Amino acid sequence: MSDETLPVAGLTTGALARRLGVSPTTLRSWDRRYGLGPAVRARGRHRRWSPEDVAMMEGMCRLTAAGAPPAEAARVTRLGRDPAGRAEPAAAVPSDRPAPSSGAGEPPRRGGAGGGLPLGDVRQECRGLARAAVRLDSPELESRLLEAVGRYGLTVTWEEVMVPTLRAVGRKWESSGDRYVEVEHLLSWQVSSTLRSSPLLLPRAAVRVDIPPVVLACAPGEQHSLPLEALNAALGERGVPTRMLGAAVPVDALTACVRRTGPTAVVLWSQARSTASVPLARHVAALEWGAPGARRRPAVLPAGPGWERRTCGGFPRCVGLRDAVETLSRLCGDDGAVAHAPRAR
Repeated sequence: MSDETLPVAGLTTGALARRLGVSPTTLRSWDRRYGLGPAVRARGRHRRWSPEDVAMMEGMCRLTAAGAPPAEAARVTRLGRDPAGRAEPAAAVPSDRPAPSSGAGEPPRRGGAGGGLPLGDVRQECRGLARAAVRLDSPELESRLLEAVGRYGLTVTWEEVMVPTLRAVGRKWESSGDRYVEVEHLLSWQVSSTLRSSPLLLPRAAVRVDIPPVVLACAPGEQHSLPLEALNAALGERGVPTRMLGAAVPVDALTACVRRTGPTAVVLWSQARSTASVPLARHVAALEWGAPGARRRPAVLPAGPGWERRTCGGFPRCVGLRDAVETLSRLCGDDGAVAHAPRAR
């Protein structure tokens, strides 16, 4: 039987829960609290969900995934049923998505559950993302991420929407054995896709051709490149040229890139202490190029939680995406003059 075909007798509660990506307990709770049960029950009061019932519950899931409180979502969902107990088609169920706050200066809106993920006190948009991620609803994830970037801009969306949701998924994964791996992978992919498509969504300055680029690289063995993708997109908004090398860049490859591009700065990302290498940072900072008497070397920014502040003396440090963008913009010079690190003596 295909996923789109329902048995004549209707789906059991367990089968419907698997189809919707929620727990059977959630369906029973919605039935008990809000009357969102099947229109007809089999003998023995066993729930059997007809195609019309399934369409109704899909509408309920869409509303809760969009951040609507369950009680309000249930009220809207019940309006979709006519007196005969039939549900309207899914497209006819209003989205009832709560409007995001108008800007970064407003306090984040709170409330609602997050699909079973440990979100804590976060923006309401995070909860909608979390529910969609747990349900593996890729179209909904894409829609909500693009909407957030369009409303808030890239930096606010990264720091206040994307990162809290990614961290919640990571915590759930770590505490659940092998479960939720697929949720983390899907959410990461959608975040990455949104970051790469941001040039199409936001106004951006023309890329400056009068300054050397900023090289973005993960340290050898480091696979977490999403923060660098966010930085790459945010620098693009400023018109700062970049060379994104991505995850786990070998030392020889990083050295070759620096020598060939003569960058203003090199950002070395390490998510874990095991990949953070102070000798590597010093090696890159000591690389030189140019004519004798006018040789230059790059500024090096160790970035990420893997770096210990006490071992990174002498290197600039950034706290968050906004700080990194401002630091690198200053290094590139607002007036077009490039501030290279002085030559080692």
